[in-house]
Amino acid sequence: MFTLAEVASLSDIQPTYRILKPWWDVFMDYLAVVMLMVAIFAGTMQLTKDQVVCLPVLQSTVNSKVQPDTAGKADFTTVETTTGHEETSMRTVSFGSTPTVTPDILSRATSSQYQPTESAQGLKKEQKDSSGRKTNLDFQQYVFINQMCYHLALPWYSKYFPYLVLIHTIILIVSSNFWFKYPKTCSKIEHFVSILGKCFESPWTTKALSETACEDSEENKQRLTGAQSLPKYVSTSSDEGSPSASTPMITKSGFKFSADKPMIEIPSVTILDKKDGEQAKALFEKVRKFRAHVEDSDLIYKLYVGQTVIKTVKFIFILCYTANFVNTISFEHICNPKVEHLIGYTQFECTHNMAYMLKKLLISYISLICVYGFICLYTLFWLFRIPLKEYSFEKVREESSFSDIPDVRNDFAFLLHMVDQYDQLYSKRFGVFLSEVSENKLRGISLNHEWTYEKLRQHVSRNAQDKQELHLFMLSGVPDAVFDLTDLDVLKLELIPEAKITAKISQMTNLQELHLYHCPAKVEQTAFSFLRDHLRCLHVKFTDVAEIPAWVYLLKTLRELYLIGNLNSENNKMIGLESLRELRHLKILHVKSNLTKIPPNITDVAPHLTKLVIHNDGTKLVVLNSLKKMTNVAELELQNCELERIPHAIFSLSNLQELDLKSNSIRTIEEIISFQHLKRLTCLKLWHNKIVSIPSSITHIKNLESLYLSNNKLETLPAAVFSLQKLRCLDVSYNSIAVIPVEIGLLQNLQHFHITGNKVDVLPKQLFKCVKLRTLSLGQNCITSIPDKVSQLLQLTYLELKGNCLDRLPATLGQCQLLRKSGLVVEDHLFDTLPSEVKELLNQDTGIPFANGI
Repeated sequence: MFTLAEVASLSDIQPTYRILKPWWDVFMDYLAVVMLMVAIFAGTMQLTKDQVVCLPVLQSTVNSKVQPDTAGKADFTTVETTTGHEETSMRTVSFGSTPTVTPDILSRATSSQYQPTESAQGLKKEQKDSSGRKTNLDFQQYVFINQMCYHLALPWYSKYFPYLVLIHTIILIVSSNFWFKYPKTCSKIEHFVSILGKCFESPWTTKALSETACEDSEENKQRLTGAQSLPKYVSTSSDEGSPSASTPMITKSGFKFSADKPMIEIPSVTILDKKDGEQAKALFEKVRKFRAHVEDSDLIYKLYVGQTVIKTVKFIFILCYTANFVNTISFEHICNPKVEHLIGYTQFECTHNMAYMLKKLLISYISLICVYGFICLYTLFWLFRIPLKEYSFEKVREESSFSDIPDVRNDFAFLLHMVDQYDQLYSKRFGVFLSEVSENKLRGISLNHEWTYEKLRQHVSRNAQDKQELHLFMLSGVPDAVFDLTDLDVLKLELIPEAKITAKISQMTNLQELHLYHCPAKVEQTAFSFLRDHLRCLHVKFTDVAEIPAWVYLLKTLRELYLIGNLNSENNKMIGLESLRELRHLKILHVKSNLTKIPPNITDVAPHLTKLVIHNDGTKLVVLNSLKKMTNVAELELQNCELERIPHAIFSLSNLQELDLKSNSIRTIEEIISFQHLKRLTCLKLWHNKIVSIPSSITHIKNLESLYLSNNKLETLPAAVFSLQKLRCLDVSYNSIAVIPVEIGLLQNLQHFHITGNKVDVLPKQLFKCVKLRTLSLGQNCITSIPDKVSQLLQLTYLELKGNCLDRLPATLGQCQLLRKSGLVVEDHLFDTLPSEVKELLNQDTGIPFANGI
């Protein structure tokens, strides 16, 4: 036999799993325990008291006549001898021809009816004289008969009832708890129970539900916004009531509201500390991953249905065969052991002393099984009455402000249905961690606590344009305190996936430039109205064109738009830029992408543009016909577009003033003669190409003031270049030029000359006739000496000589009044060759501010 403790361990489920055991499972567990008790009680009684007592059924032989109608009554002849006071008596009982010895009790019971005869007395005397050993053979005969009749006369169910009950009960217990033990379901259930318990106990859950209950009306939002107890740098938007993982919340109970309208105060017990907030953040991530893991299968549901069906079939089976044995259990039984050759009797009448108790236990067991079976049938009805593989949080959405809680499916839905049978509050509190609104509120409050007004003020810096700039990188959102920096000029938001610009941005009256780097910001209506009227410059960096916020195309007063991202028509099938025609005041459009053609949508703003910049990543820009429509473009940059020649469409831009074709594959610029039609062209940048020579037709660009030809393959400078009298900047650095033509002296307006990284070994004296030179870059050449006439460059502020073959520096450098040591790029040992008075002049600081300002 099993002990109760051994069997009970089969149903020993962890207490934490109780939330997944509905009332019927709990009730069936208790019924199983009662059935176990019945089995153990019946087994104990059977081991200690279960036996049968049998007596022979004797055939009557009165007057030597057989009475057929007196079956069951013994008729026999006995012979009894008694001597003196002897306690021992013996009777010879004849059953046919076989004599047997019966106990003394039986001889005494019959001695009163039969008188001893003389022959009997003689027999007694003869036996008295005989000698031998006394045995208990008569007792052993009855023990033998009792045991044989126990197995032959009793129904098998009476003998094995306790064991059957025990086996059936164990099977039912295993069937009830198998889904908690099976590895593929046990792991999911364990994680679910763990997460559910943490969600239920999380302070964020209490805070979110209690505070959203206080946000049902717009008046409450306004009262929260207008609370006097909040410092000015703490956000008071409609999300203020949202809890935060790391933010100690301001006690709401101190708020003062008008007396004419009742107001539910937010309980102060919902305040979160930083640790609770971090735990809540982790719970959101766990719930998200668990949902993705469990929602893709319905194994738990199928397993639970399967074990319920097994229990129901088991109930029907037990009930069908057990009911037939109720009437077979009786107190009296007739036994025919067929051992007449051993004992002389053919039939025995037996009594089963456990029959009455066994029958009561059997009826009790059948009653328990019936109750168990009806519960199983109800469970099946519940399983198939509604689709348990779908779960809706509709009630939770109605009762709270978290209207975005999604419905769930499959095993996730089934587990929540099971939890509802325990307590619906669990699923309600669990739903808080499925809501993105709830998560955003948590992040927002945590963010506002961490990024206070004072901390943000410390991150404000001055940029190159001397504007106040704030750069926020990889935050969960935009802190509310940002909008209290009213003197901010530039706001950069980078890698902030849940950025939200609230109405408080209207306080930032100085804000004119906004950067959104991989940050699809959402904008409230009031905030959009402010940005539409005040924003002048917008930078948007994206991976896919769909990330560009739709409100960008409606900023009517926007002047500058910078787009950095993938706009390739092959990847997007059609370039996803929305119509730009609403940007009526757009002047500068900067596109850094991988275009194969200029997007047609850009032509919507073509008449307004004054500057167009296209930076490709090396993708060849083929179609440029759209450029002809940009008649007002003054600056055009086509960089890294794999252009091999100067596009003819450029020659139609009559208002073009600056052209930059940097980092292309241009080898020849014979088309440069067509630039003579561009009367306003003053700056031409053909740097970082493969140009071998400069055609003499360049002389036709009369108004050219800046010419950049660095990082090409030039070997000579034609005299035509020096006929450009208006030229102020000439950059031919990093070519293969060996000689500076003497015609350079013709450039009387030349202020910046760069010839670094060439093969020049001699400086012509005519170079120093360019008395307006401010910047002279001669580094990394083969120059052996610097003429003393360098003193004629009175406006020189920057002189680069490093990387040449110089032995000394001319002392006349001291006559360059604006040149200082910070503007002299030369090796230290060469600087030491200068006279001390020249060093002192160069080390003076009086002219440095002026030099830096050039």
